[in-house]
Amino acid sequence: MPQTATATLYAGDATVVEDATDRREYRGRVVVLAKPDGTVLVHDDSGYQPVAWLTRADAVTVTDDDDGLRVTAHDERADDWLRVTGHDARENDPTPGARALSGQYPVSVAGEPAGDCPDCDGALVDTGGAVACVHCDQRHGYPDDATLHGATCSCGLPRMRVERGAAIDCCVDRDCERLDDHVRDHLDRAFDCPACDGDLVVQRERGLFLACEHRPDCDTAFYVPSGVHDGTCDCGLPAFAVASGRRCLDATCDAT
Repeated sequence: MPQTATATLYAGDATVVEDATDRREYRGRVVVLAKPDGTVLVHDDSGYQPVAWLTRADAVTVTDDDDGLRVTAHDERADDWLRVTGHDARENDPTPGARALSGQYPVSVAGEPAGDCPDCDGALVDTGGAVACVHCDQRHGYPDDATLHGATCSCGLPRMRVERGAAIDCCVDRDCERLDDHVRDHLDRAFDCPACDGDLVVQRERGLFLACEHRPDCDTAFYVPSGVHDGTCDCGLPAFAVASGRRCLDATCDAT
């Protein structure tokens, strides 16, 4: 996540105007959060539900100067507006902590701790689809069915376990170690094409698949399932043990 991603936070007296189908106005001491994705939330003291909000606005403008903080969010598709105007606390306001707080703060992805970043020594986190640093741009996506098992690669990044014909252990960084190479070691030319005398070879095209080496003359191709090779299907193609049981390489085959 780039360090330039920031959220605006305001806590203090403010006027909030929602201008959708019906104009509504609120006034009170609130907490306002303008997130990097264009979402603006306004919370008062009455629980977790915002008193006003606009989700993923097309444009959000934030100004914070001597006149106070102003946040304007606009959803062009629905022609909805949300405006927040902060009011400086009066000097004679007896309420403790009445003075407004506002500022822009860096934010990042969040996830389970996954070690230290080899680039900046910041914290690496597992976001459930990628390993990312909370302090720099280091980010490495991994397959949905992969799991991080706690081991660290020699490059300093986490290693993952993923099943593609076999249980494969490799680095999350494709530049360090490629999953495709491991799949080829296990599956490339291990099976015969059912339509001709060719071998099935591992190829990538919007995913990994086993295709006839004679393509395009032979159009046989099957996506590699998320599982471990488990013998032969009754149809003659390889079978795989997957999360739901046992299936043929050909997803349309019922003769496992």
